[in-house]
Amino acid sequence: MRTRATVAALSGALALSALAVPTAQAADNPGARAVKAQLSPFTAKSPAKAVADDARGDTKITNVTVNGGKDIVVGTSLKKTYTVSVTATDPAGIYDGYAFLWHGTDLKTGVDGAMTPSVDHGTCKTVNATTAICSVTLVADPASTVYGNILAGRWHVFASAVGKDGDYTTQDSYKSSWVKRASRLTTNASPEPVVKGKTVTVAGALTRANWDTDKYAGYTQQSVQLQFRKKGAGSFSTVKTIKSDSHGNLKTTVKASADGDWRYAFAGTSTTSSVTSTSDFLDVK
Repeated sequence: MRTRATVAALSGALALSALAVPTAQAADNPGARAVKAQLSPFTAKSPAKAVADDARGDTKITNVTVNGGKDIVVGTSLKKTYTVSVTATDPAGIYDGYAFLWHGTDLKTGVDGAMTPSVDHGTCKTVNATTAICSVTLVADPASTVYGNILAGRWHVFASAVGKDGDYTTQDSYKSSWVKRASRLTTNASPEPVVKGKTVTVAGALTRANWDTDKYAGYTQQSVQLQFRKKGAGSFSTVKTIKSDSHGNLKTTVKASADGDWRYAFAGTSTTSSVTSTSDFLDVK
């Protein structure tokens, strides 16, 4: 159900956008007609008929930024709203820029997920006579657009731009972006207080969002760093690295040496976000 809704959203956005060239130019500009013809076959019933890289004239995309360059991290219920910005140039100036994210093997032959704008135009800010930065807002929603764990990882960024003279460029995979399952991490150092030189047990748990079940579950067999910051010090240092068990739990022992904060830190993976736990202060007598 959610897969079909996602593909339908992608097809709708393409049909609406058609690279949205100026109305006056669309009627008599062959470049505009070519782009519209190229996009129109893409329907919800035929998701394989997608736009391919194409261009006419001297419109160029010079940069695309997704979510300010950061990973898109999604939990089990809250939507993540983010911006994709397309920087483009044309000697005649830029009329529009457009982008969306898609997941799959190929935009022409295999799309299994998409995040598309709800509007058919980018919001463009003129930089100078030839350059503009056009932005669209996308939403990663665990109830629809990131409907399952198979969608965690690398996504492709479709980008297009249209010049004021009707020239255009489209790139079905201008760059990649990472959409990751949110993770959580806890730390508990005990006993409290502890006698100097005695054994301290530092426990915790590493969990991550499961988009199949809409719940958090243990992330197993993952390397996690145990870090310590002595009271009065400015930063943490890594004491050791351990692995989460078959349920995502963490447990190790150290010798109590001084008052300070203990915490676990997880670097993340290609499918799951990095996370650092809240520190737990331990009083050493």
